[in-house]
Amino acid sequence: MWQQSDCYPDPRVEILDDRFRPLVVTHAAVERLHTGMRWAEGPVWFGDLRCLLVSDIPNSQVLKVEEETGAVSVFRRGPFTNGNTRDRQGRLVSCEHGPRRVTRTELDGSITVLADSYQGRRLNAPNDVVVKSDGSIWFTDPTFGIRDYYEGYKAEPELPTNVYRIDPDGGITAVIEGIDHPNGLAFSPDESLLYVVQSGAPRCIHAFDMAADGRSVAQGRRLIEAGEDGTPDGFRLDTLGNLWCGWGVGPGLNGVRIFARDGGAIGHIHLPERCANLCFGGPHRTRLFMAASQSLYALHVRAQGVPYF
Repeated sequence: MWQQSDCYPDPRVEILDDRFRPLVVTHAAVERLHTGMRWAEGPVWFGDLRCLLVSDIPNSQVLKVEEETGAVSVFRRGPFTNGNTRDRQGRLVSCEHGPRRVTRTELDGSITVLADSYQGRRLNAPNDVVVKSDGSIWFTDPTFGIRDYYEGYKAEPELPTNVYRIDPDGGITAVIEGIDHPNGLAFSPDESLLYVVQSGAPRCIHAFDMAADGRSVAQGRRLIEAGEDGTPDGFRLDTLGNLWCGWGVGPGLNGVRIFARDGGAIGHIHLPERCANLCFGGPHRTRLFMAASQSLYALHVRAQGVPYF
């Protein structure tokens, strides 16, 4: 049973390395903002609307959480939406398991399909998505959404599990091949590195140097090993280059694991549920929103998230 911490600092915020200490607000506690979802994913902050959107994949809906009042409503029903982000014009970009595509919600509310196939074959189940400063959209395409009827529609994969780039002119390129089920992804603050979670074997987080053209990756390495029990998922970076990663599922591992740029674990935010994804929001991008299994949590921190646009 979840209980709000009745003391500061919140004992659920664990400092593993002194580098994490300056990022902690000692008089802030983890808050549960909403519960009752089936698998919470893809939180994205809309500061101009003072709200957060969060996907509830099995219920095939995206919820809207008002910052000022805490009111929760249905923003959109269907189609098994997973990861979300915003592009450089502030438009919502989403990964959808049902139709196996990446879409953009235009400012008038209409939907534009950005990608649903590659070289004549259907995508698997786009999972997470980020937008680079040049306007290109990068997304992962594992098979989780087509394995059964819980998070999409059961189907046989037609493509390997790749990482793709969508160019502003609509061209689609497989930029990373050979990763066993890529999942969360994010760029470093200066966009010199692309981090990608591998949810297959072995579970880890890769760091890829960006090539000189900014459109492809060069050398890659396994920066963070998850170990036997650790399970990384979606993540975002702060302006200092630290990785804030949704984590689980062994004893004491559920929540958010924070890593320094060198890959060392520096902190952990313990939650009673596995955290699938997260984002920074609030007026100064210093409130961490955590989509964790059936619930949405939040914590004020001293770190500032890298802006969407």
